[in-house]
Amino acid sequence: MKIVFMGTPDFAAGALEALIGAGHEITAVATQPDKPRGRSKELLPPPVKQCALKHGIPVMQPKRIKRPEAVAELRQYPADVYIVAAFGQILSQEILDIPQYGCLNIHASLLPKYRGSSPIQHVIIDGEKKTGVTIMQMDAGIDTGDMLYKKEIPIADTDDYETLHDKLMALGGEAIVEALTLLEQGKLVPEKQDDSLSCYAPMIEKSMGRIDFTGKATALDRLIRGLTPWPGTFTFCRGRQLKIWKAEAVASDRVGRAPSGAVPGEILAVDKDTLTVMTGEGALRIYELQLEGKKRMTTRDFLLGVKLQPGELLGE
Repeated sequence: MKIVFMGTPDFAAGALEALIGAGHEITAVATQPDKPRGRSKELLPPPVKQCALKHGIPVMQPKRIKRPEAVAELRQYPADVYIVAAFGQILSQEILDIPQYGCLNIHASLLPKYRGSSPIQHVIIDGEKKTGVTIMQMDAGIDTGDMLYKKEIPIADTDDYETLHDKLMALGGEAIVEALTLLEQGKLVPEKQDDSLSCYAPMIEKSMGRIDFTGKATALDRLIRGLTPWPGTFTFCRGRQLKIWKAEAVASDRVGRAPSGAVPGEILAVDKDTLTVMTGEGALRIYELQLEGKKRMTTRDFLLGVKLQPGELLGE
C-alpha cells in the first residue's frame, strides 16, 4: 500500500522500519521539527526523520500540521492510508479525510484503557499484568476511535519503561503490518470503544519522580520501574539529591534490625551490595543509584564512598 507515515520518537521509527521491510511504499514522512539537545544545543533530527532519510523518503516537519500550507503539502503525496505513531500533534478532520482508508494509529496500550500520551509508564506504575498495542481508526477525539486490531504481551515484574517500550515498539511494527494485510483483504472489523472502561495516561512530569517513603514498597518499586530511565525517581541523602535506578520491594520484618520503631525513609540495613529502606508498608531494597553530581552506579560502589548506617533517614 502507499502510505504517508506520521511519527517522531523511537517507538514510531520501529513501526516505520517494519512497514518498509514489509514492502509498503512510504511516499512521505511527517515528523516534528528538529530540537536542540544537550549542552551544545545542537539541533538533532528525531528518530523517524533519521529512518526516513536513511531510506530516501521525503520528510516534512511542520510546526503545525493543521495549517493550510502543511495540508496542501500532504496532499501532494499519494497515499491509500496514513499511519500515525506517537506523532505529537493532533490531526484535523480535514487531514483524517484525505486518504481512502483514513488514518490508522498505533497506540501503545490495550484500548480503551490508557488513552493519552504516556501509557507505557502508567501500566507499570499502576501494576497492570499485561499490555499491548491497539491499531485504531483515528477520529477527532484523543485515542477514541474504533479499535481495529490488537496484540498483547505480559508485563514482567522486572520490566521498566525502557524494556517495555522496546517490546511494544517491536509489537507495534508487527501489529500494523498484520493489520494492513487484513485491511487490504477487507477483513478488519471496527469495534467501538466502551468509554466506561477507559482511563487516561497523562503526560509524565519530573515531579512525579519524588519518592514518598510513606507509600507501599510495592508501589514505589513500580514507580521506579515506570519512570526509568526518564525522568527517574529521587529522594535525598544528607541534603543531596539521590536518584534511584533499581530496587525491589521486600518484607520489612526480614531485613536488618526489628522495624517496629522504624519510620518511613529510615535505613534498616546496609550490606556490601544493597541498602534497605523502610516504607509505609514493607521495605525497599536498592541496587543501583546515583548521587547528585555523580554517575549511575551499583549500591556496592556507592557505599565504598558514602558510609551510610542503619538508622539514618533518606528524604528531606
